[in-house]
Amino acid sequence: MTETRDEVAGSEPGRGVPPWPGGRDAWPEGDHWDHELLANGDARNVEDRFRYWKMSAIVADLDRRGDWLEVAVENLGHDFNIGSIVRTANAMGVRRVHIVGRRRWNRRGAMVTDRYLSVEHHPTVGDFTHHVQSRGLHIIGVDNIDGSVPLEGTTLPRRTVLVMGEESTGLSPDMVRACEKVVHITQYGSTRSINVGHAAAIAMWSWVLTYPPQGDETA
Repeated sequence: MTETRDEVAGSEPGRGVPPWPGGRDAWPEGDHWDHELLANGDARNVEDRFRYWKMSAIVADLDRRGDWLEVAVENLGHDFNIGSIVRTANAMGVRRVHIVGRRRWNRRGAMVTDRYLSVEHHPTVGDFTHHVQSRGLHIIGVDNIDGSVPLEGTTLPRRTVLVMGEESTGLSPDMVRACEKVVHITQYGSTRSINVGHAAAIAMWSWVLTYPPQGDETA
C-alpha cells in the first residue's frame, strides 16, 4: 500500500523529507521502496506520492499510462531552452522527448528530470520523421510562421509529437515540411515571439486539457 502525503512525517513540498520515522523496523514493505532513501531521507524534486521510491519504480509507474504526448526539439545551435522543455515535459507526463540534430544538449535546466523519461536522439529530420511516423504519431510544429494556425481552436490529435524549433530561428525548413500542421500561440502585446520554453509549456498544457489523464494518474 502506498502511503499518502499526510502519512509521510515531515513532508515539505520542495524541501524533501527526513528519514522514515521509527527506524528500520517501521519501514514499509514493497519492492518499490528505496532502502537508502528510507534510511537517509529523500531530498529529490519528486511528487510526494513518489517519496522514498526507487527511481526505476517511479519510471515504471509513469510508463503505465501507455500512449501519451511526445515532444521534439531541434538542437541546431545548442539551445539552452532544451533543459527547461524537458523539465516541463516531465511535469506534463510526457514519456519521450526527441532531440533532433546535435546529440549534446544543456541538461542543467532539466533538473535531472531527464532521468524519469526517455530522451531519444535523431541526427536528421528524416531520421526523426521515419521513427515517429512508423509509430503512428502526428507531427505538429509549434511556431508563429506564415501558414501556421492558432493553437486555440485547434484540436490536436491524441497521438501527437509536438515539435519545437530553435529559440532564435524557429523550426527549420526541413522540419516545417515534415509537419502535418504548424500551430502558433496568439499574442496580444508588442513582442513578435515568446520564449520557446514557454511556448512549449503552453502547447503541452493545451494537449493535456484535451486529453486529461484518467484514474489514479491525477493522484
